[in-house]
Amino acid sequence: MPVLTRPRRREQSVARQVLVLQLIAVLVLVVTALALATYDARADIRAGARDEAVSVAQAVARTPLVHEAIASGDPSALLQPYAEAVRVDTGVDFVVVMDTDRTRWSHPNPDLLGQKFIGNIAAALEGRVFTEEYEGTLGPSIRSIVPVFATESSRQVVALVSVGITLTQLDDLLLDEFWDIVVAAVAVLLVGVVGAGLIAQRLRRQTHGMGEREITRMYEYYSAVLHAVREGLLLIDLEGRVQLVNDEARRLLSLPDDVVGRSLDDLGLPPALVQAAAGERGADEVYVTGDHVLVASSSAAFWDGKEVGAVVTLRDHTDLQAVTGELDTVRGLTESLRAQTHEAANRLHTVVSLIEMGRPDDAVDFVTDELKVAQMLTDRLVGAVGDPVVAALLLGKSAEAAERGISLTVTGELPASFDVGSPRDLVTVLGNLVDNAIDAVAGSAEKRIVVHLEGSPTHVRLVVGDSGPGLTPEEAAHALERGWTTKADAGGLHGVGLALVSQVARRLGGGVTIGRSDLGGAELVVVLGEQP
Repeated sequence: MPVLTRPRRREQSVARQVLVLQLIAVLVLVVTALALATYDARADIRAGARDEAVSVAQAVARTPLVHEAIASGDPSALLQPYAEAVRVDTGVDFVVVMDTDRTRWSHPNPDLLGQKFIGNIAAALEGRVFTEEYEGTLGPSIRSIVPVFATESSRQVVALVSVGITLTQLDDLLLDEFWDIVVAAVAVLLVGVVGAGLIAQRLRRQTHGMGEREITRMYEYYSAVLHAVREGLLLIDLEGRVQLVNDEARRLLSLPDDVVGRSLDDLGLPPALVQAAAGERGADEVYVTGDHVLVASSSAAFWDGKEVGAVVTLRDHTDLQAVTGELDTVRGLTESLRAQTHEAANRLHTVVSLIEMGRPDDAVDFVTDELKVAQMLTDRLVGAVGDPVVAALLLGKSAEAAERGISLTVTGELPASFDVGSPRDLVTVLGNLVDNAIDAVAGSAEKRIVVHLEGSPTHVRLVVGDSGPGLTPEEAAHALERGWTTKADAGGLHGVGLALVSQVARRLGGGVTIGRSDLGGAELVVVLGEQP
């Protein structure tokens, strides 16, 4: 019997959790503020009640009517209506004028006239103003007791005045202010809720409604994958800023540690690569940067149908490009050998025909002349170049040039052994320079190429000039531009050959100079190693 498993509950999104936490925080703050405001209002109301009671009592104590009533035989007759009028006008709850022995001469309740006042009067009998919170005949109240002096200059107390405000009245005032405070608190709470909702909505868009564990897992997995892949990866936003980069991309592009958040234009990358990453989308395009030949692919990145940036993948093809260059050289040599084989077959037929015609002397002379020309070329190149690999390259290029009707002349010489780079480096430099020169003179009326070699064990100078159309100053400036690719218009140069030449020269401490040859075309001077 199959077992039904309960589906896993999806965790709440970060935006929802933040919203709940913000609402709780706003509610706690509002309730706390409401309590503090209520407490402060209560303290203010009671302080105001004390001040009001003291002011009314002092005013009554200074009134001449009080002294006139005390001097009369029946003080209550004058003081009771006056005290009630003051009580009604000021809004206090009682105004009691009494003798120094506590006998009441006035009171809101006429039945209590003549009875003893309840409360503390010792401080007032000593001539001081005294306030207290006391429960009297009208209930708990805040009352003040002030002395009535015989004269303004005398300190003799002849009567006492007590004015009080009941706590019930103060609570009613507090309740009125409390509702005002509640209305303000509700308004603040609503503003806080709306603000929290807007923040949560924005956060939901930015986090795509994911929970914190989802975001954590995504970050951990993505980070692990990015650092584990063998290809370089760059994630770029719509404004051309780097948002994510892995270790391989840092190595291939020599990126600084603070690359995240910086614009591609500020990183010193090849202009063509920057343009491809920021705008043009392409696959497996070759770029040269620093000491690396890179194959880059750029594709747009989408989320919910909207483009959010671009993903650039980089593969290191430096060694592959070098091997490919050597393979092209070998292929060129093979084609030259095939052409020479075909030519040799023609010459052999000629020799056989001369012998069959009974002219052996002519056959010997013909063969001797051909061998002499070939041997002279071989001896000259081998003598000029001690390394057999480089000599073989120049022999093959000479044969290829001769087949295409191009005059290739090699002057100067290189030492038998040198410490500048390796034979592969010289093959890369000479092979690309001669190939470029052959392509340059292909459409010219005069097809001439001069290769000049010179150097020492620590310094090599290679000069290749041609009779082609040459390069304009603008083309020459872009030909060696960092990142020059097959898409650039470089005046007849093809592929990344010249960029590889420049790369090898920089790596070996030299450089490349482009100028005008004595033959009328371009002249490229490559220096490898230290200057003598």
